[in-house]
Amino acid sequence: MKKYIIFFFSAFAAASANGQGFQVTFKAPGYTGGIAYLTYYMGNNFNIADSTAIGNNSVAIFKGSEKLPPGIYAIFFPGKQIRTEFLIGSDQVISVTADTSDLVNKTVVSGSKENILYDQYQKTAASKGRLMNQEKQAYAASTTRADSLLHEKKYNTLLKELNDYREGIIKNQPNSMMAALLNAMKEPPYPTKIPVTRQDSIDNYNEYKNHYWDGISFMDERIVRTPFFPKKVERYYREIIPPDPDSIIKDVDYKLLLARSAPEMYKFLLNWLTDEYINPKYMGQDAVFVHLFEKYHSKGLSKWLNEKQMEAISRRAYMLMANLVGEKAADLEVLNTEEKPTSLYKLEADYTVIAFWDPNCGHCKEEIPRLDSIYRASWQKHNVKIFAMLTPDGKQDVKPEWLKFINEKNIGDWMHVYKTRAMEDEDYAAQRPGFRQLYDINMTPTIYLLDKEKRIIGKKLTLLQLNDLLEVKWKGGSPN
Repeated sequence: MKKYIIFFFSAFAAASANGQGFQVTFKAPGYTGGIAYLTYYMGNNFNIADSTAIGNNSVAIFKGSEKLPPGIYAIFFPGKQIRTEFLIGSDQVISVTADTSDLVNKTVVSGSKENILYDQYQKTAASKGRLMNQEKQAYAASTTRADSLLHEKKYNTLLKELNDYREGIIKNQPNSMMAALLNAMKEPPYPTKIPVTRQDSIDNYNEYKNHYWDGISFMDERIVRTPFFPKKVERYYREIIPPDPDSIIKDVDYKLLLARSAPEMYKFLLNWLTDEYINPKYMGQDAVFVHLFEKYHSKGLSKWLNEKQMEAISRRAYMLMANLVGEKAADLEVLNTEEKPTSLYKLEADYTVIAFWDPNCGHCKEEIPRLDSIYRASWQKHNVKIFAMLTPDGKQDVKPEWLKFINEKNIGDWMHVYKTRAMEDEDYAAQRPGFRQLYDINMTPTIYLLDKEKRIIGKKLTLLQLNDLLEVKWKGGSPN
């Protein structure tokens, strides 16, 4: 397999926030040197917000002229093996004193009201967690049913106490960052209805999906910098929402509209969605990325991205615009093996398979004969035709190898076509997109399936996927 482009875009740009600045004074008894790191959560990762040296007085001061976006932060001690966590909200001149002998109980955060509640929660959760773990171990070691039931009951009682404590914070301190974080942590209630029919299963799914974001506001940017919200977003778009691009586009537009009043939330969502769909996991979802480009990036609504990132996004979007599933494929004005002009649109068929290939590509040498075998055994009788485009790697003349391969493999009844180097240069000079851009060719072979009207049904298909797709179409009784 030959690959022409290895494309990767990491959309998580460095964040900045307007304001009066921040200062975090870190006191680490016992440390008289080394580098400490001020970090924040972004899903499973810690991103560095600042770093500074610990002085002889065991103090390090993190300071900046702009306010930090709110969320859960952590200071890593020198060596990056130990950390202490705290909240940063509206109060951003704070002091953190941490003793490594007992970080939970001996860490003191002053200058921030949010951290009083956070500290209480951390200690309560840690205490309940230890007791619950003891009950789990006792349950596992139980030798009688009575002991098992006893420890199970104690565990469930502790779990209920912890959940009640969390709900109390949400109810009594609804505007606190702690309440926002606890809401973001909550799992949506799983439907209790036992499915009997298919409609019951659909109803359960819709109920779960409709309550997935209960308690979470996309206008609250405090939950972005947490270990759980990014994972919740990932799960929603990869497992919960229907994978068809129309559903996704409608959903992301609504969430981005809500987030416009919360800059960090808006930035996170647009970055994450762009990164997710620039190279999607399912065919057709690249339409989501193109939509994001056209509605947001191209309109200047992602000003935090640098010139290189915008160039990468723009280039990728233009590569995809002409080959979205459901759209009419671009015509290809080419020459056949007899040097006579022809085009894709002149090939009449109920279904057209476009194969971009190179006779010097090792993978093509295996796949093209297999394509022909399936074509003759099954597809040909359904008025499927193959439009095979020579796609050489580099500027060398491979026409002799191309013609030799066609003759040796007895595939001359396909429509074999190519463009001369002069034709490609002419397209470039006239600023017309070439066939590689029009069909997003970054490897060979690349296979497309078109319907009778030359609309794209599938792209970048394996032979198995291509055959399965055609089988589905034939069973539907219509070539369109």
